[in-house]
Amino acid sequence: MITDREKKNMRQFYRAVLALENEEECRRFFDDVATIKEVLDLSARLEVARLLSEGEVFSEISRETGASSATISRVNKCIAYGEGGYETVLERIRE
Repeated sequence: MITDREKKNMRQFYRAVLALENEEECRRFFDDVATIKEVLDLSARLEVARLLSEGEVFSEISRETGASSATISRVNKCIAYGEGGYETVLERIRE
């Protein structure tokens, strides 16, 4: 269960991300707020989502990205049953 304090912290984090104006600001913020491993993991999940949205099969995605079957399955589940975040972002970065 997420506490009220944690919800407040998450909203603040989302607002902080939305306040960034360009890729360089985003890079600097994430360099400060997260480890390189965390950023690499998040960016790898986005790449898995992109490949899934393009119809790639799990085995090919794993081979191309090194992502585990568990990660690929989790991203696939989010695409199928989640909040639509991957679709929104992928559509916007394709533009």
